[in-house]
Amino acid sequence: MRNFLRVVRLTLARRYTFAAALLCSLGVAVLWGANLGLIKPIVEIVFSEKPPHDYADSKIKAGQEKVAGFQKELDAVDLALARGQGNPKDLARQRTSLDNKRYAAQKELEAAQFLQPIVKRYLPNDSFATLALFVGFLLVATFIKDSLLVCNLMLIERMTQLALLDMRKTLFRKILKMEMAHFGNDHTSHLMHRFTGDINCSFNGVNVLLGRMILEPLKMVACLVGAALICWRLLIVSLLIAPLAVWIIARLSQSLKKANRRAMEEMGKLYEQLSETFSGIYAVKAFGMERHERRRFHQRGKSYFRKALRIMFYNALGRASAEFLGTVIICTAIVTGAYLVINQQITLLGIPIMDRPLGLGSLLAFYALLVGVSDPARKMSEVLNTLQRGMAAADRLYEALDREPKIVDPPHPRPLPSLRPDLVFENVSFHYQAGHQVLADINLTIPFGETVAIVGPNGCGKTTLANLLPRFYDPVAGAVKLGGIDLRELRIRDIRSLTGLVAQQAMLFDDTVWNNIRYGSPQATAGEVIAAAEKAYAHKFITEKLPHGYETTVGERGGRLSGGQRQRILLARAILRDPKFLILDEATSQIDLESEQLIHKVLEQFIRGRTTLMITHRMSSIVLADKIVVMDLGRIVDAGTHNELVRRCDLYGRLYYLGFKETA
Repeated sequence: MRNFLRVVRLTLARRYTFAAALLCSLGVAVLWGANLGLIKPIVEIVFSEKPPHDYADSKIKAGQEKVAGFQKELDAVDLALARGQGNPKDLARQRTSLDNKRYAAQKELEAAQFLQPIVKRYLPNDSFATLALFVGFLLVATFIKDSLLVCNLMLIERMTQLALLDMRKTLFRKILKMEMAHFGNDHTSHLMHRFTGDINCSFNGVNVLLGRMILEPLKMVACLVGAALICWRLLIVSLLIAPLAVWIIARLSQSLKKANRRAMEEMGKLYEQLSETFSGIYAVKAFGMERHERRRFHQRGKSYFRKALRIMFYNALGRASAEFLGTVIICTAIVTGAYLVINQQITLLGIPIMDRPLGLGSLLAFYALLVGVSDPARKMSEVLNTLQRGMAAADRLYEALDREPKIVDPPHPRPLPSLRPDLVFENVSFHYQAGHQVLADINLTIPFGETVAIVGPNGCGKTTLANLLPRFYDPVAGAVKLGGIDLRELRIRDIRSLTGLVAQQAMLFDDTVWNNIRYGSPQATAGEVIAAAEKAYAHKFITEKLPHGYETTVGERGGRLSGGQRQRILLARAILRDPKFLILDEATSQIDLESEQLIHKVLEQFIRGRTTLMITHRMSSIVLADKIVVMDLGRIVDAGTHNELVRRCDLYGRLYYLGFKETA
C-alpha cells in the first residue's frame, strides 16, 4: 500500500487539475441524489388530488392543525401533572412523546411555510404541467450531470497520463544510471514488463482511485444524506448488515492483491521466454526446435492462465457478494418501511424509528435513494481488481525505482588529470559473484599513447579488465588510476567522455546511418560526420550501396547491413568522438577479409596519439600493438613484444601456433 500511495502522490502533483476533477465529482454526486429525490415531490404534489397551489395551502393548514392538536394534548397532560392525577412516570413519558411529536409537526409546518411561496411562484397550478416541469428539470439536471461526468473523466485521465509519463521518464532515468551488472542480473524482458505492464497497471489503479473511488462514494454520500433526511433511524436499520459487507470486501482485497502479484511475476517470465525465443530465432529454426518452444510457451501460458483464473474468481466473488449484500440491505429497507407505512407505525419492536408516520412519497424516495447507494457500491466492487492490481504493480515498480546504483559519482569529484594521463591497474581484483574470482591481483601500467593487445583463452577476464576503464564495473580490490587518480574519485561522465568503444557485437540502433555515427557526438556537424566516415572507409558504401545514403535506416541492431559495414560505421562513430582511450573488443573477429583489411588501414592511423586496449585473437591485429599482455585464469601471465613472448611464454606460443599463425 505504501508504494501505491507514492504513485498517488506523484499523480496529485497536478493539484489544480485534481481540484477541478473533485468539483466535477461533487456536482455529479449532488445531481445524482437530487434526481432520485425528485420522486418525493412528484408523488406527493403531482399525484395528489389537489392542484399544486392548493396542495401547498392544505399542507400548511394540516400542519397547523397537527401542532394545535399536539399542543392541546400537551396542555391536558400538564394539567394532569399539576393536579396530581394519574401515574406521574406515565404522564412524564407521555409528555415527552407528545413534545417530540409537536416538535416534528412544527418542523414539518415550517418546511411547508417555506415551500408554499416557492410552489406558488415557480410551479403552475396544474398537476400535469407541474409533472412536465419536473421532467424537464430532470432532463436538464441529467445533462449537466453527464457533462460534469465527462469533464471528470477527462481531467482524471489527463492527470494520470501526465503522471504516467513522468514515471516512465523517472524509471528510464533510474535504469540508465544502474551499473552494467544490473542488466545481467535483471533480464531485459523483466525491465520491459515494468515499463509496460507494471506502470500501466499501477496508474490504472490510480485512475480508478481518483476517479470512481471518489466519485462513487460521493454519490453514495449524497443518497445517504437524502435518505437520512427522510428517516435516519430507518436508514440505520437498513444498513445493519453493511459492516459485514465491508469486512468481506476487505478480505477479498487482500487475496486479490496477492493473486495479482503472482500473475504479474508469471507474465514477466512469459515476456522473458518470448524475448529469448525471438532473439534466438536463428538457433530455434536451425535445430528444428519450434515444437519444443511451443511446448515451453504452452506450459508458461497455462501457468499464467491458472493465476489469472484465480484473480477472476476473487473478483467475481467480490462482485457477487457486494450485489447480494446490497440486495439484502434494500430488502430490509423495503420490509421495514412497508410495515411502518402500511400499519402507520412509528416504532419497530418497541424501538422508535420515526417521529411521525411516513407518507408513500417519502417511502418511495427513501427506496430510490437506497437503490442509488447500491449502484455506486456495485461499481466500486467491479473496479476492486483494478485497484488491487495497481497496488501489486506499484510494489514491483518501486522494487526497481528504490534500487541504488553501485557505481556512482563521488560526493566531491576531482578534475580530470593531465592531458596525457597514464593508465594504471594497481592490485586489481574483481568478481561478479562472491567466490567466483574473475580478475586477481592485476598490475599493469600503460603509458599514454601506447597500444596494448590483451590475449588469452576465452573466459580469462580480458573483456572484464577493459570494462574497468569506463567504470562499467568497479574493482572489488585495488584501483584503476588515470594520471595517478583513482577512477572512483572522478565523475563518470568525465571518464566516459575520454573513452571510445568498438565491440564485437555492433551496437547500432534502429535509426539512420547519420544518427548512428553521431551517437555520442550529437553536436558534430555534417562535414565532421562525413570526414569520420571517409576515414573509416564507410563513406563510399554509404553513398553508393545504401538506398538513401546517410538517411538510410539500418534496422534493429543494424540488421540491414553486413558485418563489415556495421563495424566501419562503429569505427566512424569512434573516430568522430576522438577519444583519448580506445577499447577494441574483438572488433574484427566476425567480418570478411576485405573489411578487416580496410579497418586495419584505419586503425594504423587512428590509434596514434591515444591509448588503445585491443582484445583480439587475430595476428593481423596484434601487429599493431606496442605491447602484448597475456592473461589466463584472471591473472597476467606475461607481457612483452611478440618476439619476446614467443620465446619465453608457453601459453602465448600455443595461442600463436594454434590461432594467431593461421589468421596471419
